[in-house]
Amino acid sequence: MKYIDLKTFAVIGDPIDHTLSPIIHNAAFKNLKMNCNYIAYKIKKQELESGIRSLKSIQISGFNVTIPHKITILNYLDELDNDCHKTGAANTIVNNNGVLKGYNTDIFGFIEPLKKRNISMNDYVILLIGAGGVARAVIAACSKEHVRNIIVANNDPKRAKQISKLSQSVGMNVKTIHISEINEHEYDYDLIVNATPLGLNNELSLISDTIIKKNTIVYDLVYRPMHTNLVKQAQKQNAVIIYGYEMLLYQAARSFELWHNRTAPLDVMKQAMLRGF
Repeated sequence: MKYIDLKTFAVIGDPIDHTLSPIIHNAAFKNLKMNCNYIAYKIKKQELESGIRSLKSIQISGFNVTIPHKITILNYLDELDNDCHKTGAANTIVNNNGVLKGYNTDIFGFIEPLKKRNISMNDYVILLIGAGGVARAVIAACSKEHVRNIIVANNDPKRAKQISKLSQSVGMNVKTIHISEINEHEYDYDLIVNATPLGLNNELSLISDTIIKKNTIVYDLVYRPMHTNLVKQAQKQNAVIIYGYEMLLYQAARSFELWHNRTAPLDVMKQAMLRGF
């Protein structure tokens, strides 16, 4: 390998130890014999500006962005695609000779597993837990699928207000509730989405078993561990489950294509990701 021509990619966030992104992308590079590598880079919330400077100093070719930087990263980008403008969040950055352009591949990543199951969300009532960067992508994805009724549960009034404003801008009807009120509302949810980090450390789900019905679709965006407490609840209720790793895989494939302008080896990436568990 000619290290002088090596292109480096990364994922930034905090926490970052759980990430499977290096395994996924490095498997793709190896399969296609590409002179690239992909690393995980922990950047704390208060160190984002200096972290971006460091990435630019090593001439990073591109990077992914995860919690807690998907919204604040926009302050350090030179250009944004339409989905970033729509959501106010980015998760994929392309470095073009020092010009950083942001993209949001989470929207595609979220929708694709639903489409693979031939699930149409047109008339769905959706419970979305969380109001951060990935929740914004879920809102944008639902707007593309003509969803009109979403209940957003979170514990930050400021973010609740922001996501309401975002929802209105894309023509969606959203009701916000405090996360502590989830079990007080008797809605018949078609889809429940966890867009918070709750589950990364095997925390108990905030949802009571009675809210999950047999025909409910439970979509936990936490991908490691694969079987979070919420997923286990859904299994007990014989509900339909979409795993967080599915969104991870499809957003990674779209990121790959933005960086390299070629089709991602999806099967190779999936096999490597599953081995990573």
